Amino acid sequence: MPKHLVRVSDGDRDRVVQRIQRAFTEGRLTSEELDERLERALTATSDGDLMPAVAGLPDDRIEDVVQLKSTSGRIRRAGEWSVPRVLRIESKYGGVVLDLSQAVVDYPEIEIELRLQYGSATIVLPSGATANADGARTEWGAVVCKVPGRARPGRLHVRVTGELIYGRLRIRYAGKWRKSR
Repeated sequence: MPKHLVRVSDGDRDRVVQRIQRAFTEGRLTSEELDERLERALTATSDGDLMPAVAGLPDDRIEDVVQLKSTSGRIRRAGEWSVPRVLRIESKYGGVVLDLSQAVVDYPEIEIELRLQYGSATIVLPSGATANADGARTEWGAVVCKVPGRARPGRLHVRVTGELIYGRLRIRYAGKWRKSR
């Protein structure tokens, strides 16, 4: 099921309501904006409905940065894992697979920074998400992005930066698994 169609829990709604209320107390929202955003959050049934309620508000976890390192093993994340706002990955001899199709993403935009010497990376996005890989470069590989690059309101947007010296970066939607040799 696409991420923007996943039903939200009462806990998800409560976290968004607290974030909206905090923004109001900090003077970031007018009382009219507060009412509008609270109504949107409280009536949301899917993740896609919740994202516009917090659009333009500062992240609660502005320092939500996770760094993963590997010398010779593969780094893989799949299923319902929690995605930080910034994910930094370093690997000397291993590949990276990041499947965001079922992941829990609390931000409208995330950044993935790759530093790979001898390995490739695959990033799998939920349907409707977008990605910009203009900040990623490779010397002996390729950057292949099979999803739209321009951010869309209410949809997840992923910025991919970094360097893959002897590797390839692939960004695609879920459900298109193909083995390549």
